[in-house]
Amino acid sequence: MGLEFKYKNGQTPLDEEEKEGLKIKSITTQGELDEFEQLNIEKAVEWTIHTKLKSENILTEKFIKNLHKRMYSDVWKWAGEFRKTKKNIGIHWTQIGSELKKLLDDTKYWIENKTFTPEEIAIRFKHRIVSIHCFPNGNGRHSRMMADIIMESIFGNEIFSWNQSNMVKANETRNQYIKALREADNGNFNELIEFARN
Repeated sequence: MGLEFKYKNGQTPLDEEEKEGLKIKSITTQGELDEFEQLNIEKAVEWTIHTKLKSENILTEKFIKNLHKRMYSDVWKWAGEFRKTKKNIGIHWTQIGSELKKLLDDTKYWIENKTFTPEEIAIRFKHRIVSIHCFPNGNGRHSRMMADIIMESIFGNEIFSWNQSNMVKANETRNQYIKALREADNGNFNELIEFARN
């Protein structure tokens, strides 16, 4: 029968070929999938804690793909690979590489020129990489981890708390998060920064 996906507000549906990439065939429910993904993500977090991440390596396509792979490779065959399908969000998949390069260059410029506060740089990066939507799935969680890595490894600051909740479960928190993302879409990053801090 296979796994039926239940998508929450703001989540991107997978196409059939992407669903075929599920490595653990015993997964039959969304809850089980969430659990396996969470375990994999925790391993990636451990890796970031125990690895001395060099700031010059973080803002690279290689690092972005590697982090996604570390977060999802136990669960998905395509972990760490840019998507090759059209989605309900994000740019056309053929432009991912060039748009990501622009984002990385912009972020380096913001850092060198102190264009924004460290928090705002991390949040602007997080927001823009989600709007590019590099991967078939896991973009939101990947972008939050990237923002934390930017805060900690580039600026030497505390990571964000992201409302200290499981984004997969907490509907109210998720709605607040989506609302803050919409504000950021319109150029106002204050709500998203506030959300990340709390």
